Order: sequence, then C-alpha cells, then structure tokens
Amino acid sequence: MLTLREVARLLHVHPNTLRRWSNDGKIKAYRITERGDRRFKREEVARFLAELNGGDHGGRKNGGKQSGDES
Repeated sequence: MLTLREVARLLHVHPNTLRRWSNDGKIKAYRITERGDRRFKREEVARFLAELNGGDHGGRKNGGKQSGDES
C-alpha cells in the first residue's frame, strides 16, 4: 500500500488533487486510522495511470496509428 504523498509524487500532482480524485471516485483509496489517512493499492494506481494514458492502445485511436499514417 502506498501513502497519499507517495502516489501524488508518482502522478506528479499536488496531494490535494489526489484527495479530490479520491473523493470523486476516480481512484480508490482505503481509509485507515481514526484520522482517515488514505492508502492506495499499487494495482489501483497502475489502473488509474493506464486509464489516464488511454488504456491498452496507448491513447491513440485507429489501432495506434496517427492520422495520416499509411500502411
């Protein structure tokens, strides 16, 4: 499990941005301690990154070809 700060660094975002994404349900966090500290599973962070990058096709449409590609 990764801390909020660790994940924020990995994603190059401010911790408050990650908190907002968690509150909005964009990335799943697990609340621990009475304070409600957040922890994130590595698999969930990887899923979120893949979704941000467009999934399995690397963010490109047309089977990975850029517009105007021949072949």
